[in-house]
Amino acid sequence: MDQLKLTIYSDYVCPWCYVGQGVVATLIEKHNAQVEWRPFYLRPDTPPEGMELPDYVKSRMAQTNARLKQMADAAGLEMVFATRIPNTRLAHEATEYATQNGKHMEFHRVVFDKFYGRGEDISKWDVLRDAAVQVGLDADEMQREVEAGRHTAAVNSAVQEAQQIGVTGVPTYVLNDRYAIVGAQPYEAFLQALRQIEKDQK
Repeated sequence: MDQLKLTIYSDYVCPWCYVGQGVVATLIEKHNAQVEWRPFYLRPDTPPEGMELPDYVKSRMAQTNARLKQMADAAGLEMVFATRIPNTRLAHEATEYATQNGKHMEFHRVVFDKFYGRGEDISKWDVLRDAAVQVGLDADEMQREVEAGRHTAAVNSAVQEAQQIGVTGVPTYVLNDRYAIVGAQPYEAFLQALRQIEKDQK
């Protein structure tokens, strides 16, 4: 296969998306994957000030935290377990600004790290501005553009597109616009899909 296009629908508050960075790194290393992270609102009803995780989610997460920690460790990632989730609209729109300015992957990685690696509130401008500075973006310009709504339509369009193609949960990985892999799957699942793609191309 000459080139692997990997489109990933994710939300910054999704822990499985965060630890999935490990398999994404492997796909980049071993298959020269061209990666594009696309926005999705896992909890579109989250108010601007954020919200406490519902008790049923906390109890469910208690059962999966060990696996998440294991996957984070394997990927070389720190893992802070959140009990409160932020509204991610500003983070997604700031990411769109970063994408337009050539820092898509770098900014995405830093914002993920700020939330799940450091426990910071990524709905706050000081956190997003610091992420911008870390990757060499103009924090003032980013905030001005996002607050002016210049990236709202692009993010909303991407979320709607995800819903139209049937994305209902994240992470959803789409390989070469054809094969979808949903959830925190091991590298072997991607390898199987890649073999099928190569078979179909013959």
